[in-house]
Amino acid sequence: MYASLTHALAEALVDVLWFIEGSEDEQMDPDDALKVLEGVAHLVSKLSSDQRYELIDLLGTMAEAESDLARREFLEGFPEGFGLLDDAV
Repeated sequence: MYASLTHALAEALVDVLWFIEGSEDEQMDPDDALKVLEGVAHLVSKLSSDQRYELIDLLGTMAEAESDLARREFLEGFPEGFGLLDDAV
């Protein structure tokens, strides 16, 4: 189903973050949601430049294949929103 383990894990990460981003306060505590989102941003800030480029490219591929407009916009905004572009480009 996926070309690589990296692709499968990126899909899983996006699914989790997409859920958190779309959750109402009644579904998930906003402070907990923020901790998760900040944790992911911190994690990706520790990636090497090559790893960042790989993830950015993969997110672009995922966005191109996405038929849900809102999710596509989320994927397109992911690199900037989670700090992948800070040092990568």
